[in-house]
Amino acid sequence: MKKIILLLLLPLITFAQKEVVIHITTDAYPAETSWDLFSDSVGGTLLSSVNYGYYTAANNSYLDTIYIDDNITDISWVVYDSHGDGMPGGNYYVSVCSDTIISYPVPTFTTGLIHNRVIPQCMPNPPPCAQATVIINLDQYQEETSWDITDTNGVVYASSVPYSGNPDYATIIVPVCIPNGPLEFNIYDTYGDGLNGALWQGQDGSYYLTQCNDTLIYGTDPAFGNDTTHAFISDYCVPIYGCMDPAYVEFNHLAVIDTGLCNVLKVFGCIDSTMYNYDPLANVMDMIDSCSYTLILHDLMGNGWIGSSLKIYTHDTVEYFHTGGFNEYYSINLTAPRLLRAQFFISPQASLTTIECGFTLINPNGDTLISVEPPFIQPLFVYSAVTNCGNTCIEKVFGCPDVSACNYTPGVNTPTTCTYPVTHYNCNNECISDDDGDGVCNELEVVGCQDPLMYNYNMLATDSGICNLFVYGCTDPTMFNYDQLANTDNGNCEPFVYGCTDSTMFNYNPLANADNNSCIPLVYGCTDPSMLNYNSEANTEDFSCIAYVYGCMDSLAFNYDSLANTDNGSCVEIVVGCMDPGAYNYESTANVNDTLSCLYDANCITGSGYPYWLNDPCYAWVIEVDEYCCENEWDTICQLTYDYCDGTWSGPLLSRTNTNKELIMITDLLGRPTKENKNQLLFYIYTDGTVERRVIKK
Repeated sequence: MKKIILLLLLPLITFAQKEVVIHITTDAYPAETSWDLFSDSVGGTLLSSVNYGYYTAANNSYLDTIYIDDNITDISWVVYDSHGDGMPGGNYYVSVCSDTIISYPVPTFTTGLIHNRVIPQCMPNPPPCAQATVIINLDQYQEETSWDITDTNGVVYASSVPYSGNPDYATIIVPVCIPNGPLEFNIYDTYGDGLNGALWQGQDGSYYLTQCNDTLIYGTDPAFGNDTTHAFISDYCVPIYGCMDPAYVEFNHLAVIDTGLCNVLKVFGCIDSTMYNYDPLANVMDMIDSCSYTLILHDLMGNGWIGSSLKIYTHDTVEYFHTGGFNEYYSINLTAPRLLRAQFFISPQASLTTIECGFTLINPNGDTLISVEPPFIQPLFVYSAVTNCGNTCIEKVFGCPDVSACNYTPGVNTPTTCTYPVTHYNCNNECISDDDGDGVCNELEVVGCQDPLMYNYNMLATDSGICNLFVYGCTDPTMFNYDQLANTDNGNCEPFVYGCTDSTMFNYNPLANADNNSCIPLVYGCTDPSMLNYNSEANTEDFSCIAYVYGCMDSLAFNYDSLANTDNGSCVEIVVGCMDPGAYNYESTANVNDTLSCLYDANCITGSGYPYWLNDPCYAWVIEVDEYCCENEWDTICQLTYDYCDGTWSGPLLSRTNTNKELIMITDLLGRPTKENKNQLLFYIYTDGTVERRVIKK
């Protein structure tokens, strides 16, 4: 029967739509930008919204596509900047059915700028592409990561920008518009260790692809090496139909096409039938609209966040800084119920200490709204939750409201039967009018307290002189400050807050008033997992951390590093040899030079087996005094001359000229006549014109 009714209603619904595309090019501060789209005017129905923190990449282009009812003819688009300086360096424009209706290329607005436009009538074309979202949780080596989305033929439809400018462990959220059908998501790592940051004393990364509120790719295995590919099917999101009027019970905040089926108006009140103020006419719980939350900023090292901050986005953006200590407390007033977003921004000087930071947000009832305990918080990731200050229901307090009754109960809002003392008796059924002492009560005597300022005042009694003062205090035995001597509640009861109340303990809770035996002693040591002497059992930093110094620790190796404390397998064995590339026996693998072993070719024509290295001093002398030995051949005279220089020949030197020639003179190198001198190069000139060069050694 339900199916028949639905079929009858469908023809009455108008499904024609307009495609609205928001084109945003961010400036250097993308998280400051947001926008709202209303029907008619700012006071009209909110059609779509993007909150602060949605845009994450600086100087990047984004497309946001939504579909609105074709009957809407007027819209108001408002762009905001949380800092109040507009979008210097960025720009935006809005198109409807590919027709640009808002263009503002120089966005110098302050906090917000309203654009009211009449939009064209157009029937919707099939969406040009399917909306999807890529989420990348980086490790500490951001510059190594990239990705793209391709079809089975390798055509790229979306790809990443360089992530080198992002902080460690940043969360990158990228809206993409991709074709319908089978596609492939490819993620790459230039080093070859994937997003496996834990291999290097850090944290692993991950990646996801979502579409139509469904996660299609779960990239939870960071060890994918150089690359990995995920096949998936892309599809257009089916528009959600429903009541779009928030004043009705049937309101669907996810709906993008109004069916007009809004029937029951919301009536706010307490809808819990067990409560004192239960309203049988109400159909929506009336919530408390504001309260004070406790914000706790955590720091594992206790030295503050060094310029990093937590931004909380509600009506206004509020930024909080951790200035020092392990926990820093803030009291913040929040409206409820309302979507709250929080985003952590890491400063450049604290880029390596993300794992030390965290935060917790607790409402007045002790309920934790968000808790991100270190390690570790994700920079730029948008943490979201809905605030809750409780409802307006009032607990029933049963009892007798009459102070003169024996069973009087203070603070009663739901009366029960009162009981009173019988005439001449008190509430304990003791006789108070036996004036003659015979044990029989009579009407002659009613004894009691006659002072109207006293707790046990009885206007009908004869003064007994026994009056009890009002004793104010907490009379609720379930409360922390219950006073068993009190007879009148002062409304200041404090609930038990359990926790560690010992201020010398690691997990001391200054808000606790009742110890739950959960105290954890301080364990001192190095708490930085990236350090050499990291102590996994320590919870309190003693500043003894020793950084890893990688190098060769083998003292016999060529590249031994006396400062290293962690061997990185880089040791190089010592190789001794001639390191002169101009030498005949140059050794390319040598790393220690043996200059004495280098041999140099004299480029002489010599016979096999004879010396020819220029660095042989006697050989060099022979070819200097007798060019024939180098230019022609190494004959007997050459060898005897060499032996003479070497000290192994003592006979007369042979001459290459006629033995009948006569000596004319002896000269030095400059041609000056001289006598024979030892250890000096001399030139002997003969009558046949020949010249001999000699060195007289003995």
